[in-house]
Amino acid sequence: MINSKDKYFLGVDVGSISTNLAVINNSKELIESVYIRTEGKPVDSVQKGIKLMRDQLGEDLAITGAGSTGSARKLTGVIIGADIVKNEITAHALASLHYNPDVQTVMEIGGQDSKIIIIRNGIVVDFAMNTVCAAGTGSFLDMQANRLEIPIEKFGELALQSDNAVSIAGRCTVFAESDMIHKQQLGHPTKDIIKGLCEALGRNYLNNVGKGKDIRSPIMFQGGVAANIGMKETFEKYLEQEIIVPENYAVMGAIGAAILAQEDAAKNPRKSNFQSWDISEMDFQTSGFECDGCSNICEIVEIRRNDTLIARWGSRCRKWDLID
Repeated sequence: MINSKDKYFLGVDVGSISTNLAVINNSKELIESVYIRTEGKPVDSVQKGIKLMRDQLGEDLAITGAGSTGSARKLTGVIIGADIVKNEITAHALASLHYNPDVQTVMEIGGQDSKIIIIRNGIVVDFAMNTVCAAGTGSFLDMQANRLEIPIEKFGELALQSDNAVSIAGRCTVFAESDMIHKQQLGHPTKDIIKGLCEALGRNYLNNVGKGKDIRSPIMFQGGVAANIGMKETFEKYLEQEIIVPENYAVMGAIGAAILAQEDAAKNPRKSNFQSWDISEMDFQTSGFECDGCSNICEIVEIRRNDTLIARWGSRCRKWDLID
């Protein structure tokens, strides 16, 4: 509930698949959240997300601090006027610790990447990420769901209906699809194939992202794939431990970014750089060029708002940079 005497903080997490926003109060309670598809247009998705958040809040809430995270965190930070920009490992770990101070392992699987974070005594001591192979990410299941013509939202409940998972070669999405088609042609029930796909993703994640990691409970599972109850069951089967899926599993990165903004505001009291709730009505243009000043041939990115250059980065020597 919004209280005029409280302070509010905005977190924005923009990845390759989803754009997530969260507003929390000074007690770190989630006030509102937004989860939408990025669709390859991070600037547009941030503007759309801000508009949706504004509509959900029902008023132009005063923002004391704003934070950005995710693979597009730098771009996002410029667009919203973030006071703090941090990587997603920090954001996810912080949000996880807020909901469970005893958490020791965070498993996050999104559409295009996945990560594991090892926490001991409230401090991140190790992590690993998969950003190059789709076989360990949510897109692995998305592609097969499309092939099976079954909504991905139905995958979890269908997987739970199976008592006999079909073995699927899941180390590569190409091989997995060929193997799945072969199993279909042999006449295996769809529910058994789906359970096999969930187990293939689980094995791939644990054998690659989680390889060599000291996975201890409490274990928190988050990211879009955490909505799939079949994946929760898979990890519990392989790890022989309880898997916790937080209520706000899909927007934990954004919540973490908001908490970072709150902590930053407490340490450095000042007026927030947050642009305003009118961001959705502003005109942003992105462009780039290659610097031929030396052999590095750096790719320089420029951001303009309403035709005014507001940020530039990408040069190793920093001669072009307008922001840190």
